[in-house]
Amino acid sequence: MAEHQFLISGHAFVAPKLEPALYLVSTPIGNLKDISVRALETLAGAELILCEDTRTSAKLLNAYGIKTQKASLHEHNEMAQAQNIVDEVKSGKAICLISDAGTPLISDPGFPLVRMAAEETISIIAIPGASAVLSALAVSGLPTDSFSFFGFLPPKQAARISRLEELKTHQPTLIFYESPKRTSATLSALAQVFGSDRQVVVARELTKRFETLYRGTAGELADEFAGETVKGEVVILVAGASKLAQVDPDQWRAVLKTLMEEMPLRGAVDKVAADFDLKRKQVYQIALELKNAE
Repeated sequence: MAEHQFLISGHAFVAPKLEPALYLVSTPIGNLKDISVRALETLAGAELILCEDTRTSAKLLNAYGIKTQKASLHEHNEMAQAQNIVDEVKSGKAICLISDAGTPLISDPGFPLVRMAAEETISIIAIPGASAVLSALAVSGLPTDSFSFFGFLPPKQAARISRLEELKTHQPTLIFYESPKRTSATLSALAQVFGSDRQVVVARELTKRFETLYRGTAGELADEFAGETVKGEVVILVAGASKLAQVDPDQWRAVLKTLMEEMPLRGAVDKVAADFDLKRKQVYQIALELKNAE
């Protein structure tokens, strides 16, 4: 097979000539068929493919008959290699960056290289494709209009709890990657910090043969996964906090007490409930307690 060609179902295709640039190419997160023709053309047409692990990437490249030269770019060498790669693109080469799976730079190496490329104003082109973050969000059943991705939580229990404490009033849907070895501990921590009733989804082995979704409350899933050995890649999604969780109880109670001195109880209750987006019944109960304590 000639250089700069690729195979689809045994049929050979010639890759078009690429303009000099750094190409960020998304690759499948499990199912090798989840790759675009444009991605195959780009990988086959480049002078060099930078891989997180060349052995892992070889499985995909060999499946499509791509013979492009490979080199490693990982967290231990990316700082040292970045300038050389930028210089190669400047000299007229088309170079691809891929990760072991999914979209490059999303909890994967490559940021120092892309930042340097941007600073030196060389062309950076995204070839979009599979993403575990977006795939998990789409099938989760949790709100998709606003979400935040936080990568991996700290592996140590104390640091994990501390990080979750920072996020427990975060309103958009939260998305985390997690090691299968720590999935049970993370679910337990979520139930502890966010409350056992918070809705959680665990997406395991997305796009692969044993793809499984687990939906339930943090407490339910913490119990279900307790002591279990989890296999495969895991994405954990958590429903955002309600507006009520954002409200400092001491703050609105202080406001309520002040207003009760200035206006009738009913008016004070109505105003606090409206201003703090609280249930009127809840505010009224506290107002009665404050009045009886006088």
